[in-house]
Amino acid sequence: MSTPEPSPAAAFVWRDPTRRAAFERWLAAVAPAHGLRPDTLAPASADASFRRYFRIATAAGGSCIVMDAPPPQEDVRPFVQVAGYIGAAGLHGPQVLEADAEQGFLLLDDLGSELYLAALQQADAARADALMRDAIAALVQWQLKVPAQDLPPYDEALLARELALFPDWCVQREFGRQWGAAEQARWQKICRLLIDSALAQPTVAVHRDWMPRNLMVTEPNPGILDFQDAVRGPVSYDVASLLRDAFISWDEEREIDWAVRYWSEAKRAGVPLDDALSADFGEFWRALEWMGLQRHLKVLGIFCRLKHRDGKPTYAADLPRFFAYATKVATRYTPLKPLLSLLEPMSGFKPVEAFSLR
Repeated sequence: MSTPEPSPAAAFVWRDPTRRAAFERWLAAVAPAHGLRPDTLAPASADASFRRYFRIATAAGGSCIVMDAPPPQEDVRPFVQVAGYIGAAGLHGPQVLEADAEQGFLLLDDLGSELYLAALQQADAARADALMRDAIAALVQWQLKVPAQDLPPYDEALLARELALFPDWCVQREFGRQWGAAEQARWQKICRLLIDSALAQPTVAVHRDWMPRNLMVTEPNPGILDFQDAVRGPVSYDVASLLRDAFISWDEEREIDWAVRYWSEAKRAGVPLDDALSADFGEFWRALEWMGLQRHLKVLGIFCRLKHRDGKPTYAADLPRFFAYATKVATRYTPLKPLLSLLEPMSGFKPVEAFSLR
C-alpha cells in the first residue's frame, strides 16, 4: 500500500485545519490559469503582521508569490487598492493576479528576492548612494501620483494611538515601569508637540514603512512592498522612515545628504511642501526629525508588543537602535528634552554604531 503524497500546504504550520483546506482548494483552482506548480510551494517571507508569503514556481520557469492574510486579523482589500495606485503611478509594485478578499488569499507576480536591506549592508559607498537615490526618486513619484485623497487620514487620533504603544508595551510591559503623575504629564506634553508638528505638515500619500526591508532591488528599481497601510499624512514621514531605519543606521552626514537630495527633488517636482519647509532646509530637517521621533517611539512599542503579545521576540533586539534615535533627537531640540528623563531609565545600552560605507 503506497503512502499518499502530502499536500503542498502540509509542509507549513497551519493552526486552523479549516483554513489550510480552504487554501488548498483556492490554490488548486487558480493554478491552471497561471501554470502554477503547487508541489514547489515554499516559504518566501513573513512579516510583523499575521501575513505569510510563499513562492511558487510556474511551468514556464518563472515564479509567483502567494499571500496568506487570515481574516479578521488582516484585510487584503487595501493592498489590492494601493497596488492598483502604484501601477497607475508608473511605479514598480507587485501585480495582483488573483484575489480572494473574503478568504484573504492573493496571487502576485514575483519581484525577486534581493531586498534593499541586504544590498545596502553589502554595498560600497557608490552602490549605496545609487540605491538610495532610486528610492528617493520613487518616493517623490509616489507622493506626486498616488492619490492621497483616496487614503485614510493620518489624523490626530491615529498619531495618538501609535504614541500610546510606547508607554503601554515598552515602558510597562517590557521594562515593568509605572509612570507617576509628573512623568505622565511630561509624556503628554511631548505627545502634543509631536502630533502638532505632524499635523502642521502638508499631506501626501504616506506608505508608512518606506524602508529598505520593504524595497526590492529590481528593474525598474525599486520594487515596493508592504504598502497596505498607506494613509494621507505628513510629507516628511516616509523620508524619515528611509533614512532612520529599523535595521540599518547611517552616519548623519549621509542622512543629511540624502535628505537634501529628497528636498531638492521634491521641490522641483512639485511635491506640496509649504512655504516654510520649501524655503528652509533646516526647517524641513527639524520636521523630519520630529516626525521620525514619533515613528521611533511607536516602533519601540510595536517591537515590544510583537515580543510579548505575538511571540516574535527577535524584533526586540533592535530596541537599542530606536532608543539611540530617540535620544539623539530629544537631546537636539530644547522642547523635546523632557523626554530624556523618560528614556534614560530604559536606555542603558551601547549605542548602535552608524553603518560605515566602505
